[in-house]
Amino acid sequence: MSEAYNEDVSFMRAALAEAKVAFNKDEVPIGAVIVCNGRIIARAHNLTETLSDVTAHAEMQAITMATSYLGGKYLADCTLYVTVEPCLMCAGAIGWSQMKRVVYGAGDDKRGYHTYCESPFHKKTTITAGILESECADIIIDFFRNKR
Repeated sequence: MSEAYNEDVSFMRAALAEAKVAFNKDEVPIGAVIVCNGRIIARAHNLTETLSDVTAHAEMQAITMATSYLGGKYLADCTLYVTVEPCLMCAGAIGWSQMKRVVYGAGDDKRGYHTYCESPFHKKTTITAGILESECADIIIDFFRNKR
């Protein structure tokens, strides 16, 4: 395995830890971290139930934290790791932030951005899908199985 792949797995595990926090709060268990220069600068999970806010997705929370940390609205040197494929709303925000790279675990055939358009991201953004895909999918499946 390459060093880059191992790094992706490590950061996705941090995003999964955030998803587990969401799971324990009875939030849809999606977690995200934003990395800049090899360091996590933002950690977040879904807070839509807690905040009664449909826009409080993990990615949106992480973008807000990262831009605050860096003191600017652009994240051109950053990578977002998120456990599930971003929805169109989050993909739009990722695009506006000019994120360098997006890495996600499980795809989302119902609400993922790809069901609406090919690439809503900034033209320089690169996408990597399927990192720890099974683990990322399993936590979502378990959450909704428990709801039924």
